[in-house]
Amino acid sequence: MRRRSREKEVPEVDRTTTETDWVSRIADDVVAEAERRAPGKAVVCASGLSPSGPIHLGNLREVMVPHLVADEIARRGVECEHIVSWDDYDRFRKVPVGVEGVDESWNEHIGKPLTSVPAPRGSAHGSWAAHFKAAMEESLSQLGVEYRGISQTAKYTSGAYREQILFAMRERERIDAVLERYRTLDKAAAGGKKQQQKKKQGEPDAAELEAAEGSGAASEDDGSGAGGGAYYPYKPYCTACLRDTTTVTAYDDGTTELTYSCRCGHSETVRLNEFDHGKLVWKVDWPMRWAYEGVVFEPSGVDHQSPGSSFVVGGQLVEEIFDAEQPIGPMYAFVGISGMAKMSSSKGGVPTPADALEIMEAPLLRWLYARRRPNQSFKVAFDQEVQRMYDEWDALERKLAAGQAQPADAAAHLRASTTAAGPLPSTPRPLPYRTLASVVDVTAGNDEQTLRILSELDPERPVRSLDEVRPRLDRAQRWIGTQVPAEQRTRVRAEPDTALLESLDDEQRESLRLLLDGLDDHWSLEGLTQLVYGVPKVQAGIEPEAKPTPELKVAQRSFFALLYKLLVGRDTGPRLPTLLLAVGTDRVRKLLGA
Repeated sequence: MRRRSREKEVPEVDRTTTETDWVSRIADDVVAEAERRAPGKAVVCASGLSPSGPIHLGNLREVMVPHLVADEIARRGVECEHIVSWDDYDRFRKVPVGVEGVDESWNEHIGKPLTSVPAPRGSAHGSWAAHFKAAMEESLSQLGVEYRGISQTAKYTSGAYREQILFAMRERERIDAVLERYRTLDKAAAGGKKQQQKKKQGEPDAAELEAAEGSGAASEDDGSGAGGGAYYPYKPYCTACLRDTTTVTAYDDGTTELTYSCRCGHSETVRLNEFDHGKLVWKVDWPMRWAYEGVVFEPSGVDHQSPGSSFVVGGQLVEEIFDAEQPIGPMYAFVGISGMAKMSSSKGGVPTPADALEIMEAPLLRWLYARRRPNQSFKVAFDQEVQRMYDEWDALERKLAAGQAQPADAAAHLRASTTAAGPLPSTPRPLPYRTLASVVDVTAGNDEQTLRILSELDPERPVRSLDEVRPRLDRAQRWIGTQVPAEQRTRVRAEPDTALLESLDDEQRESLRLLLDGLDDHWSLEGLTQLVYGVPKVQAGIEPEAKPTPELKVAQRSFFALLYKLLVGRDTGPRLPTLLLAVGTDRVRKLLGA
Protein backbone atom coordinates (compact mmCIF):
# COMPACT_ATOMS: atom_id res chain seq x y z
CA MET A 1 0.00 0.00 0.00
CA ARG A 2 1.45 3.34 -1.03
CA ARG A 3 1.24 6.10 1.53
CA ARG A 4 0.98 9.69 0.43
CA SER A 5 1.31 12.92 2.36
CA ARG A 6 -0.77 12.95 5.50
CA GLU A 7 -4.35 14.12 5.18
CA LYS A 8 -4.87 14.06 8.92
CA GLU A 9 -2.75 14.64 11.94
CA VAL A 10 -0.78 11.59 13.00
CA PRO A 11 1.60 11.28 15.94
CA GLU A 12 5.14 12.34 15.14
CA VAL A 13 8.28 11.07 16.77
CA ASP A 14 10.59 13.60 18.37
CA ARG A 15 13.43 13.62 15.84
CA THR A 16 15.89 15.04 18.33
CA THR A 17 16.21 11.40 19.45
CA THR A 18 17.91 10.28 16.22
CA GLU A 19 21.07 9.25 18.05
CA THR A 20 19.15 6.77 20.22
CA ASP A 21 16.12 6.02 18.05
CA TRP A 22 17.28 3.57 15.40
CA VAL A 23 14.13 3.96 13.28
CA SER A 24 14.58 7.72 12.85
CA ARG A 25 18.25 7.28 12.05
CA ILE A 26 17.60 4.67 9.36
CA ALA A 27 14.67 6.68 7.96
CA ASP A 28 16.99 9.68 7.54
CA ASP A 29 19.41 7.53 5.55
CA VAL A 30 16.67 5.96 3.43
CA VAL A 31 15.04 9.26 2.52
CA ALA A 32 18.42 10.74 1.57
CA GLU A 33 19.34 7.66 -0.47
CA ALA A 34 16.00 7.64 -2.28
CA GLU A 35 16.37 11.29 -3.20
CA ARG A 36 19.86 10.63 -4.52
CA ARG A 37 18.73 7.70 -6.66
CA ALA A 38 15.41 8.97 -8.01
CA PRO A 39 14.42 12.47 -6.88
CA GLY A 40 10.68 12.90 -6.41
CA LYS A 41 9.79 9.20 -6.64
CA ALA A 42 8.13 7.23 -3.85
CA VAL A 43 10.51 5.50 -1.45
CA VAL A 44 10.30 1.72 -1.76
CA CYS A 45 10.98 -0.45 1.30
CA ALA A 46 10.82 -4.22 0.86
CA SER A 47 10.38 -7.50 2.72
CA GLY A 48 10.32 -11.07 1.46
CA LEU A 49 8.50 -14.04 2.99
CA SER A 50 8.29 -17.65 1.86
CA PRO A 51 4.99 -19.37 2.81
CA SER A 52 6.75 -22.74 2.89
CA GLY A 53 5.25 -23.50 6.30
CA PRO A 54 4.24 -21.58 9.41
CA ILE A 55 5.79 -18.11 9.16
CA HIS A 56 7.50 -17.62 12.50
CA LEU A 57 8.25 -14.76 14.86
CA GLY A 58 11.83 -14.68 13.57
CA ASN A 59 10.48 -14.01 10.07
CA LEU A 60 8.30 -11.21 11.48
CA ARG A 61 11.45 -9.14 11.90
CA GLU A 62 11.86 -9.29 8.12
CA VAL A 63 8.60 -7.34 7.94
CA MET A 64 8.73 -5.20 11.08
CA VAL A 65 12.06 -3.51 10.36
CA PRO A 66 10.96 -2.17 6.92
CA HIS A 67 7.48 -1.46 8.28
CA LEU A 68 8.75 0.71 11.12
CA VAL A 69 11.07 2.60 8.77
CA ALA A 70 8.38 3.04 6.09
CA ASP A 71 5.90 4.15 8.74
CA GLU A 72 8.32 6.77 10.05
CA ILE A 73 8.85 8.07 6.51
CA ALA A 74 5.07 8.26 6.06
CA ARG A 75 4.71 10.18 9.34
CA ARG A 76 6.97 12.80 7.78
CA GLY A 77 4.59 13.16 4.85
CA VAL A 78 7.02 11.58 2.36
CA GLU A 79 5.49 9.26 -0.24
CA CYS A 80 6.54 5.74 0.66
CA GLU A 81 5.60 2.17 -0.19
CA HIS A 82 6.30 -1.03 1.72
CA ILE A 83 6.17 -4.10 -0.52
CA VAL A 84 6.06 -7.66 0.76
CA SER A 85 7.11 -10.24 -1.82
CA TRP A 86 5.45 -13.57 -1.18
CA ASP A 87 7.95 -16.12 -2.48
CA ASP A 88 5.13 -18.53 -3.28
CA TYR A 89 6.77 -19.67 -6.54
CA ASP A 90 9.65 -21.20 -4.59
CA ARG A 91 9.98 -24.97 -4.68
CA PHE A 92 8.44 -27.03 -1.88
CA ARG A 93 11.64 -28.25 -0.24
CA LYS A 94 10.50 -30.36 2.69
CA VAL A 95 7.46 -31.24 4.77
CA PRO A 96 7.52 -29.21 8.02
CA VAL A 97 7.27 -31.10 11.28
CA GLY A 98 4.07 -31.01 13.27
CA VAL A 99 1.74 -29.13 10.93
CA GLU A 100 -1.82 -30.24 11.63
CA GLY A 101 -3.47 -32.05 8.72
CA VAL A 102 -0.13 -32.92 7.06
CA ASP A 103 1.63 -36.27 6.88
CA GLU A 104 4.39 -37.98 4.90
CA SER A 105 2.20 -38.16 1.82
CA TRP A 106 3.10 -34.52 1.15
CA ASN A 107 6.61 -35.71 0.27
CA GLU A 108 5.30 -36.49 -3.21
CA HIS A 109 4.92 -32.74 -3.79
CA ILE A 110 8.55 -31.84 -3.06
CA GLY A 111 9.94 -29.85 -5.97
CA LYS A 112 6.63 -28.25 -6.98
CA PRO A 113 5.90 -24.53 -6.60
CA LEU A 114 4.34 -23.77 -3.22
CA THR A 115 1.19 -22.63 -5.01
CA SER A 116 0.87 -26.07 -6.63
CA VAL A 117 1.08 -28.00 -3.36
CA PRO A 118 -2.25 -28.88 -1.71
CA ALA A 119 -3.09 -27.11 1.54
CA PRO A 120 -3.15 -29.06 4.82
CA ARG A 121 -6.27 -31.18 5.27
CA GLY A 122 -9.18 -29.16 6.56
CA SER A 123 -7.83 -25.85 5.27
CA ALA A 124 -10.18 -23.37 3.65
CA HIS A 125 -7.45 -22.37 1.21
CA GLY A 126 -6.63 -23.72 -2.22
CA SER A 127 -2.90 -24.29 -1.84
CA TRP A 128 -0.08 -24.72 0.64
CA ALA A 129 1.16 -21.19 -0.03
CA ALA A 130 -2.30 -19.63 0.33
CA HIS A 131 -2.86 -21.42 3.65
CA PHE A 132 0.25 -20.09 5.37
CA LYS A 133 0.13 -16.74 3.62
CA ALA A 134 -3.42 -16.11 4.93
CA ALA A 135 -2.38 -16.67 8.55
CA MET A 136 0.45 -14.15 8.21
CA GLU A 137 -1.78 -11.63 6.42
CA GLU A 138 -4.24 -11.73 9.30
CA SER A 139 -1.45 -11.18 11.84
CA LEU A 140 -0.01 -8.27 9.87
CA SER A 141 -3.47 -6.70 9.75
CA GLN A 142 -3.78 -6.96 13.54
CA LEU A 143 -0.31 -5.44 13.90
CA GLY A 144 -1.24 -2.43 11.77
CA VAL A 145 1.29 -3.25 9.03
CA GLU A 146 0.30 -1.63 5.71
CA TYR A 147 1.95 -3.06 2.61
CA ARG A 148 1.49 -4.05 -1.02
CA GLY A 149 1.69 -7.81 -1.36
CA ILE A 150 3.32 -9.26 -4.47
CA SER A 151 2.77 -12.91 -5.39
CA GLN A 152 5.83 -14.19 -7.21
CA THR A 153 3.69 -16.95 -8.72
CA ALA A 154 1.46 -14.27 -10.26
CA LYS A 155 4.46 -12.29 -11.49
CA TYR A 156 6.23 -15.22 -13.12
CA THR A 157 3.21 -16.97 -14.59
CA SER A 158 1.76 -13.74 -16.02
CA GLY A 159 4.96 -13.02 -17.93
CA ALA A 160 5.67 -9.85 -15.96
CA TYR A 161 9.34 -10.82 -15.66
CA ARG A 162 9.70 -12.13 -19.22
CA GLU A 163 12.07 -9.39 -20.37
CA GLN A 164 14.18 -9.79 -17.23
CA ILE A 165 14.39 -13.57 -17.77
CA LEU A 166 15.43 -13.21 -21.43
CA PHE A 167 17.99 -10.59 -20.42
CA ALA A 168 19.46 -12.84 -17.71
CA MET A 169 19.71 -15.71 -20.18
CA ARG A 170 21.54 -13.49 -22.69
CA GLU A 171 23.91 -12.38 -19.92
CA ARG A 172 24.36 -15.85 -18.45
CA GLU A 173 28.11 -15.96 -19.01
CA ARG A 174 28.63 -12.65 -17.20
CA ILE A 175 26.36 -13.79 -14.39
CA ASP A 176 28.27 -17.05 -14.14
CA ALA A 177 31.54 -15.13 -13.93
CA VAL A 178 30.29 -13.07 -10.99
CA LEU A 179 29.05 -16.18 -9.20
CA GLU A 180 32.34 -17.97 -9.88
CA ARG A 181 34.21 -15.40 -7.77
CA TYR A 182 32.32 -16.64 -4.74
CA ARG A 183 32.29 -20.34 -5.61
CA THR A 184 36.08 -20.32 -5.44
CA LEU A 185 36.24 -18.74 -2.01
CA ASP A 186 38.05 -20.77 0.58
CA LYS A 187 35.08 -22.53 2.19
CA ALA A 188 36.94 -23.19 5.38
CA ALA A 189 37.74 -19.50 5.78
CA ALA A 190 34.17 -18.59 5.00
CA GLY A 191 32.92 -21.08 7.56
CA GLY A 192 35.29 -19.71 10.19
CA LYS A 193 34.10 -16.18 9.58
CA LYS A 194 30.50 -17.31 9.82
CA GLN A 195 31.19 -18.99 13.14
CA GLN A 196 32.75 -15.79 14.47
CA GLN A 197 29.72 -13.86 13.33
CA LYS A 198 27.42 -16.33 15.11
CA LYS A 199 29.39 -16.00 18.33
CA LYS A 200 29.24 -12.24 18.11
CA GLN A 201 25.48 -12.21 17.60
CA GLY A 202 24.68 -15.14 19.88
CA GLU A 203 24.50 -18.71 18.63
CA PRO A 204 20.98 -19.39 17.34
CA ASP A 205 19.27 -22.52 18.56
CA ALA A 206 17.62 -25.11 16.33
CA ALA A 207 14.24 -23.40 16.49
CA GLU A 208 15.74 -20.09 15.44
CA LEU A 209 17.50 -21.67 12.50
CA GLU A 210 14.22 -23.31 11.54
CA ALA A 211 12.59 -19.87 11.66
CA ALA A 212 15.22 -18.45 9.32
CA GLU A 213 14.06 -20.81 6.61
CA GLY A 214 10.89 -18.81 6.10
CA SER A 215 12.74 -15.70 5.02
CA GLY A 216 12.81 -14.42 1.46
CA ALA A 217 15.92 -16.43 0.57
CA ALA A 218 14.42 -19.88 0.82
CA SER A 219 17.40 -21.25 -1.06
CA GLU A 220 20.97 -20.21 -1.78
CA ASP A 221 20.72 -21.77 -5.27
CA ASP A 222 22.72 -20.05 -8.01
CA GLY A 223 21.89 -22.51 -10.80
CA SER A 224 25.29 -24.19 -10.88
CA GLY A 225 26.06 -27.86 -10.56
CA ALA A 226 23.53 -29.03 -13.14
CA GLY A 227 25.53 -32.02 -14.34
CA GLY A 228 28.60 -29.95 -15.16
CA GLY A 229 27.04 -28.52 -18.30
CA ALA A 230 26.63 -24.94 -19.44
CA TYR A 231 25.39 -22.42 -16.88
CA TYR A 232 21.78 -21.22 -17.06
CA PRO A 233 20.24 -18.85 -14.49
CA TYR A 234 16.72 -20.08 -15.28
CA LYS A 235 15.02 -23.17 -13.88
CA PRO A 236 11.88 -24.52 -15.62
CA TYR A 237 9.14 -26.31 -13.74
CA CYS A 238 8.36 -29.50 -15.66
CA THR A 239 5.00 -29.23 -17.44
CA ALA A 240 4.41 -32.96 -16.90
CA CYS A 241 5.17 -33.50 -13.20
CA LEU A 242 5.19 -29.81 -12.14
CA ARG A 243 8.52 -30.24 -10.33
CA ASP A 244 11.77 -28.35 -10.75
CA THR A 245 13.80 -31.55 -11.13
CA THR A 246 14.82 -30.27 -14.54
CA THR A 247 18.06 -29.61 -16.37
CA VAL A 248 18.35 -27.09 -19.20
CA THR A 249 20.25 -28.79 -21.99
CA ALA A 250 20.20 -26.13 -24.70
CA TYR A 251 19.20 -22.53 -25.31
CA ASP A 252 19.21 -20.33 -28.42
CA ASP A 253 19.41 -16.59 -27.83
CA GLY A 254 17.99 -15.75 -31.24
CA THR A 255 14.87 -17.91 -31.18
CA THR A 256 14.69 -18.15 -27.33
CA GLU A 257 14.16 -21.89 -27.77
CA LEU A 258 15.01 -23.70 -24.54
CA THR A 259 15.27 -27.46 -24.19
CA TYR A 260 15.07 -29.18 -20.84
CA SER A 261 14.80 -32.69 -19.49
CA CYS A 262 13.25 -33.79 -16.21
CA ARG A 263 14.00 -36.67 -13.89
CA CYS A 264 10.44 -37.85 -14.43
CA GLY A 265 11.44 -38.70 -18.02
CA HIS A 266 9.73 -35.78 -19.70
CA SER A 267 11.66 -33.47 -22.01
CA GLU A 268 10.57 -30.69 -24.33
CA THR A 269 11.63 -27.60 -26.21
CA VAL A 270 9.80 -24.35 -25.48
CA ARG A 271 10.11 -20.73 -26.55
CA LEU A 272 11.16 -18.73 -23.51
CA ASN A 273 9.60 -15.56 -24.94
CA GLU A 274 6.20 -17.16 -24.34
CA PHE A 275 6.88 -19.88 -21.72
CA ASP A 276 5.94 -18.85 -18.19
CA HIS A 277 6.47 -22.03 -16.22
CA GLY A 278 9.77 -21.46 -14.44
CA LYS A 279 11.81 -18.88 -12.56
CA LEU A 280 15.24 -17.41 -12.17
CA VAL A 281 17.41 -19.15 -9.60
CA TRP A 282 17.32 -17.40 -6.25
CA LYS A 283 20.71 -15.67 -6.38
CA VAL A 284 19.70 -14.04 -9.66
CA ASP A 285 16.01 -13.63 -8.87
CA TRP A 286 16.56 -11.43 -5.80
CA PRO A 287 18.78 -8.78 -7.44
CA MET A 288 16.52 -8.81 -10.53
CA ARG A 289 13.61 -7.86 -8.30
CA TRP A 290 15.58 -5.11 -6.57
CA ALA A 291 16.07 -3.52 -9.95
CA TYR A 292 12.50 -4.22 -11.15
CA GLU A 293 10.83 -2.72 -8.05
CA GLY A 294 13.38 0.05 -7.45
CA VAL A 295 13.92 -1.06 -3.86
CA VAL A 296 15.82 1.45 -1.73
CA PHE A 297 15.63 -0.26 1.65
CA GLU A 298 15.57 -3.95 2.55
CA PRO A 299 17.26 -5.49 5.58
CA SER A 300 18.55 -9.04 5.59
CA GLY A 301 19.09 -11.70 8.20
CA VAL A 302 22.42 -12.89 9.52
CA ASP A 303 22.00 -16.03 7.40
CA HIS A 304 22.35 -13.89 4.23
CA GLN A 305 25.48 -11.98 5.25
CA SER A 306 28.17 -14.64 4.93
CA PRO A 307 30.62 -14.58 1.98
CA GLY A 308 28.94 -16.01 -1.10
CA SER A 309 25.43 -15.61 0.33
CA SER A 310 22.55 -14.41 -1.81
CA PHE A 311 22.61 -10.89 -0.36
CA VAL A 312 26.35 -10.41 -0.87
CA VAL A 313 26.37 -11.91 -4.38
CA GLY A 314 23.15 -10.11 -5.22
CA GLY A 315 24.84 -6.80 -4.54
CA GLN A 316 27.37 -7.57 -7.26
CA LEU A 317 24.81 -8.86 -9.74
CA VAL A 318 22.37 -5.98 -9.37
CA GLU A 319 25.11 -3.46 -10.15
CA GLU A 320 27.13 -5.31 -12.77
CA ILE A 321 24.31 -7.06 -14.61
CA PHE A 322 21.00 -5.30 -13.94
CA ASP A 323 22.44 -1.76 -13.88
CA ALA A 324 20.80 -0.83 -10.58
CA GLU A 325 21.83 -0.43 -6.95
CA GLN A 326 21.58 -2.78 -4.03
CA PRO A 327 19.14 -1.67 -1.33
CA ILE A 328 20.60 -0.25 1.83
CA GLY A 329 19.60 -2.00 4.99
CA PRO A 330 20.99 -3.43 8.21
CA MET A 331 21.59 -7.01 9.15
CA TYR A 332 18.98 -8.18 11.65
CA ALA A 333 19.63 -10.72 14.38
CA PHE A 334 17.66 -13.77 15.37
CA VAL A 335 14.55 -13.61 17.52
CA GLY A 336 14.42 -16.23 20.24
CA ILE A 337 11.57 -17.68 22.28
CA SER A 338 11.23 -17.92 26.04
CA GLY A 339 8.99 -20.86 26.93
CA MET A 340 6.74 -22.56 24.43
CA ALA A 341 4.19 -24.88 26.02
CA LYS A 342 1.39 -26.48 24.03
CA MET A 343 1.69 -24.38 20.87
CA SER A 344 -0.28 -26.74 18.63
CA SER A 345 0.19 -24.70 15.47
CA SER A 346 3.96 -24.89 15.52
CA LYS A 347 5.10 -28.15 17.14
CA GLY A 348 8.67 -28.84 16.23
CA GLY A 349 9.36 -25.18 15.41
CA VAL A 350 8.94 -21.76 16.91
CA PRO A 351 5.60 -19.96 17.39
CA THR A 352 4.02 -17.72 14.78
CA PRO A 353 2.84 -14.12 15.13
CA ALA A 354 -0.71 -15.50 15.41
CA ASP A 355 0.39 -17.56 18.42
CA ALA A 356 1.95 -14.50 20.06
CA LEU A 357 -1.11 -12.35 19.37
CA GLU A 358 -3.24 -14.86 21.25
CA ILE A 359 -1.44 -14.04 24.51
CA MET A 360 -0.38 -10.42 24.04
CA GLU A 361 -1.90 -7.30 22.53
CA ALA A 362 -0.61 -6.04 19.20
CA PRO A 363 1.08 -2.90 20.63
CA LEU A 364 3.14 -5.02 23.03
CA LEU A 365 4.31 -7.35 20.26
CA ARG A 366 5.17 -4.34 18.07
CA TRP A 367 7.08 -2.83 20.99
CA LEU A 368 9.38 -5.85 21.27
CA TYR A 369 10.55 -5.24 17.69
CA ALA A 370 10.55 -1.44 17.89
CA ARG A 371 12.65 -1.02 21.01
CA ARG A 372 15.60 -3.15 19.89
CA ARG A 373 18.03 -2.20 17.13
CA PRO A 374 17.86 -4.70 14.25
CA ASN A 375 21.27 -6.17 15.10
CA GLN A 376 20.21 -6.89 18.69
CA SER A 377 18.81 -10.32 19.49
CA PHE A 378 15.81 -10.55 21.80
CA LYS A 379 13.27 -13.08 22.97
CA VAL A 380 9.50 -13.19 22.80
CA ALA A 381 8.16 -14.66 26.03
CA PHE A 382 5.49 -17.35 26.21
CA ASP A 383 6.21 -18.33 29.82
CA GLN A 384 5.96 -16.35 33.06
CA GLU A 385 8.25 -13.74 31.50
CA VAL A 386 5.26 -12.38 29.52
CA GLN A 387 3.98 -10.95 32.80
CA ARG A 388 7.23 -9.08 33.36
CA MET A 389 7.11 -7.70 29.80
CA TYR A 390 3.64 -6.35 30.47
CA ASP A 391 4.87 -4.84 33.75
CA GLU A 392 7.62 -3.05 31.79
CA TRP A 393 5.10 -1.78 29.24
CA ASP A 394 2.74 -0.49 31.95
CA ALA A 395 5.64 1.17 33.80
CA LEU A 396 6.63 2.93 30.58
CA GLU A 397 3.08 4.21 30.11
CA ARG A 398 3.12 5.62 33.65
CA LYS A 399 6.42 7.36 32.93
CA LEU A 400 4.98 8.79 29.73
CA ALA A 401 1.93 10.09 31.59
CA ALA A 402 4.22 11.73 34.14
CA GLY A 403 6.51 13.18 31.46
CA GLN A 404 9.46 11.17 32.79
CA ALA A 405 10.15 8.75 29.91
CA GLN A 406 13.45 8.86 28.04
CA PRO A 407 13.09 10.14 24.44
CA ALA A 408 14.06 6.83 22.84
CA ASP A 409 11.62 4.94 25.07
CA ALA A 410 8.87 7.40 24.19
CA ALA A 411 9.64 6.95 20.48
CA ALA A 412 9.49 3.14 20.74
CA HIS A 413 6.16 3.35 22.59
CA LEU A 414 4.69 5.67 19.99
CA ARG A 415 5.76 3.36 17.16
CA ALA A 416 4.28 0.39 19.03
CA SER A 417 0.92 1.95 19.87
CA THR A 418 0.31 3.96 16.69
CA THR A 419 1.10 4.01 12.98
CA ALA A 420 0.91 6.79 10.42
CA ALA A 421 -2.71 5.72 9.91
CA GLY A 422 -3.60 6.27 13.57
CA PRO A 423 -3.64 4.44 16.92
CA LEU A 424 -3.93 0.69 17.27
CA PRO A 425 -6.78 -0.77 19.36
CA SER A 426 -5.94 -0.85 23.06
CA THR A 427 -7.51 -1.91 26.34
CA PRO A 428 -9.55 0.99 27.82
CA ARG A 429 -8.58 0.11 31.39
CA PRO A 430 -5.30 -1.81 31.31
CA LEU A 431 -5.21 -3.64 34.65
CA PRO A 432 -1.95 -5.49 35.35
CA TYR A 433 -1.65 -8.57 33.14
CA ARG A 434 -0.49 -10.70 36.07
CA THR A 435 -3.59 -9.69 38.06
CA LEU A 436 -5.89 -10.61 35.20
CA ALA A 437 -4.05 -13.90 34.72
CA SER A 438 -4.44 -14.73 38.42
CA VAL A 439 -8.15 -13.93 38.35
CA VAL A 440 -8.97 -16.03 35.28
CA ASP A 441 -6.80 -18.81 36.69
CA VAL A 442 -8.85 -18.97 39.90
CA THR A 443 -12.23 -18.47 38.22
CA ALA A 444 -11.45 -20.83 35.32
CA GLY A 445 -12.61 -18.05 33.01
CA ASN A 446 -16.10 -17.67 34.49
CA ASP A 447 -17.17 -14.18 33.36
CA GLU A 448 -19.53 -13.56 36.27
CA GLN A 449 -16.95 -14.46 38.88
CA THR A 450 -14.23 -12.58 37.00
CA LEU A 451 -16.31 -9.40 36.94
CA ARG A 452 -17.13 -9.76 40.65
CA ILE A 453 -13.46 -9.95 41.55
CA LEU A 454 -12.35 -7.17 39.22
CA SER A 455 -15.10 -4.89 40.54
CA GLU A 456 -13.68 -5.33 44.06
CA LEU A 457 -10.06 -4.53 43.18
CA ASP A 458 -10.64 -0.81 43.60
CA PRO A 459 -13.96 -0.02 45.33
CA GLU A 460 -13.61 3.68 44.54
CA ARG A 461 -13.36 2.95 40.82
CA PRO A 462 -14.93 -0.45 40.20
CA VAL A 463 -14.78 -2.29 36.90
CA ARG A 464 -18.38 -2.37 35.73
CA SER A 465 -17.98 -4.35 32.50
CA LEU A 466 -15.42 -6.84 31.25
CA ASP A 467 -15.28 -4.80 28.03
CA GLU A 468 -13.27 -2.23 30.01
CA VAL A 469 -10.42 -4.71 30.44
CA ARG A 470 -10.53 -6.33 27.02
CA PRO A 471 -8.67 -7.37 24.91
CA ARG A 472 -5.99 -7.70 27.64
CA LEU A 473 -8.28 -9.95 29.70
CA ASP A 474 -8.77 -12.29 26.74
CA ARG A 475 -5.02 -12.47 26.16
CA ALA A 476 -4.38 -13.33 29.81
CA GLN A 477 -7.09 -15.98 29.73
CA ARG A 478 -5.60 -17.52 26.60
CA TRP A 479 -2.15 -17.52 28.23
CA ILE A 480 -3.45 -19.36 31.28
CA GLY A 481 -5.29 -21.85 29.08
CA THR A 482 -2.42 -22.67 26.72
CA GLN A 483 0.85 -21.91 28.48
CA VAL A 484 0.32 -22.84 32.14
CA PRO A 485 0.45 -26.61 32.68
CA ALA A 486 -2.60 -28.13 34.37
CA GLU A 487 -0.60 -29.10 37.44
CA GLN A 488 0.34 -25.45 37.95
CA ARG A 489 -3.21 -24.13 37.66
CA THR A 490 -4.84 -22.81 40.84
CA ARG A 491 -7.55 -24.95 42.36
CA VAL A 492 -9.16 -23.50 45.48
CA ARG A 493 -9.94 -26.11 48.14
CA ALA A 494 -13.57 -27.20 48.35
CA GLU A 495 -13.37 -27.98 52.07
CA PRO A 496 -11.12 -26.81 54.93
CA ASP A 497 -7.94 -28.77 55.67
CA THR A 498 -9.07 -29.77 59.16
CA ALA A 499 -5.92 -31.76 59.91
CA LEU A 500 -3.71 -28.76 59.16
CA LEU A 501 -5.96 -26.38 61.08
CA GLU A 502 -5.87 -28.64 64.15
CA SER A 503 -2.07 -28.85 64.01
CA LEU A 504 -1.46 -25.07 64.14
CA ASP A 505 0.43 -23.56 67.05
CA ASP A 506 -0.76 -20.50 68.95
CA GLU A 507 1.25 -18.04 66.84
CA GLN A 508 -0.17 -19.41 63.60
CA ARG A 509 -3.73 -19.31 64.98
CA GLU A 510 -3.17 -15.70 66.03
CA SER A 511 -1.96 -14.78 62.53
CA LEU A 512 -5.14 -16.21 60.99
CA ARG A 513 -7.31 -14.36 63.54
CA LEU A 514 -5.61 -11.03 62.73
CA LEU A 515 -6.17 -11.62 59.01
CA LEU A 516 -9.83 -12.59 59.42
CA ASP A 517 -10.54 -9.64 61.73
CA GLY A 518 -9.17 -7.23 59.12
CA LEU A 519 -10.88 -8.64 56.02
CA ASP A 520 -13.97 -6.41 55.99
CA ASP A 521 -11.99 -3.18 56.49
CA HIS A 522 -9.34 -4.08 53.89
CA TRP A 523 -11.45 -5.66 51.12
CA SER A 524 -9.69 -4.20 48.08
CA LEU A 525 -6.50 -5.06 46.26
CA GLU A 526 -4.55 -2.31 48.01
CA GLY A 527 -6.15 -2.97 51.37
CA LEU A 528 -5.52 -6.71 51.31
CA THR A 529 -1.93 -6.09 50.25
CA GLN A 530 -1.44 -3.98 53.38
CA LEU A 531 -3.20 -6.59 55.49
CA VAL A 532 -1.30 -9.72 54.42
CA TYR A 533 2.06 -7.99 54.71
CA GLY A 534 1.01 -6.27 57.94
CA VAL A 535 -0.07 -9.30 59.98
CA PRO A 536 3.51 -10.56 60.61
CA LYS A 537 4.52 -6.97 61.46
CA VAL A 538 1.79 -6.73 64.11
CA GLN A 539 2.84 -10.05 65.57
CA ALA A 540 6.45 -8.85 65.70
CA GLY A 541 5.48 -5.53 67.29
CA ILE A 542 6.71 -3.54 64.29
CA GLU A 543 5.03 -0.42 62.91
CA PRO A 544 3.13 -1.09 59.64
CA GLU A 545 5.26 1.48 57.76
CA ALA A 546 8.58 0.08 58.99
CA LYS A 547 10.97 -1.47 56.51
CA PRO A 548 11.05 -5.27 56.81
CA THR A 549 14.02 -6.88 58.53
CA PRO A 550 15.47 -10.19 57.38
CA GLU A 551 13.71 -11.88 60.29
CA LEU A 552 10.39 -10.28 59.33
CA LYS A 553 10.76 -11.46 55.71
CA VAL A 554 11.15 -15.02 56.97
CA ALA A 555 8.00 -14.61 59.08
CA GLN A 556 6.08 -13.19 56.11
CA ARG A 557 7.10 -16.09 53.86
CA SER A 558 5.98 -18.59 56.50
CA PHE A 559 2.64 -16.80 56.88
CA PHE A 560 2.10 -16.70 53.12
CA ALA A 561 2.93 -20.41 52.78
CA LEU A 562 0.38 -21.22 55.49
CA LEU A 563 -2.33 -19.26 53.69
CA TYR A 564 -1.56 -20.95 50.37
CA LYS A 565 -1.73 -24.42 51.97
CA LEU A 566 -5.09 -23.65 53.56
CA LEU A 567 -6.55 -22.02 50.44
CA VAL A 568 -5.12 -23.99 47.49
CA GLY A 569 -3.23 -26.91 49.05
CA ARG A 570 0.21 -25.75 47.83
CA ASP A 571 3.09 -23.66 49.16
CA THR A 572 2.71 -21.05 46.42
CA GLY A 573 0.07 -19.58 44.12
CA PRO A 574 -1.22 -16.31 42.68
CA ARG A 575 -0.54 -13.10 44.60
CA LEU A 576 -2.36 -13.46 47.90
CA PRO A 577 -4.41 -10.22 47.70
CA THR A 578 -5.74 -11.27 44.28
CA LEU A 579 -6.34 -14.83 45.50
CA LEU A 580 -8.29 -13.63 48.56
CA LEU A 581 -10.48 -11.42 46.41
CA ALA A 582 -11.07 -14.31 44.02
CA VAL A 583 -12.03 -16.73 46.78
CA GLY A 584 -14.44 -14.25 48.45
CA THR A 585 -14.89 -13.41 52.14
CA ASP A 586 -17.30 -16.21 53.02
CA ARG A 587 -15.16 -18.94 51.50
CA VAL A 588 -11.94 -17.45 52.92
CA ARG A 589 -13.44 -17.54 56.41
CA LYS A 590 -14.58 -21.12 55.93
CA LEU A 591 -11.20 -22.36 54.65
CA LEU A 592 -9.26 -20.52 57.36
CA GLY A 593 -11.34 -22.12 60.09
CA ALA A 594 -13.45 -19.15 61.19
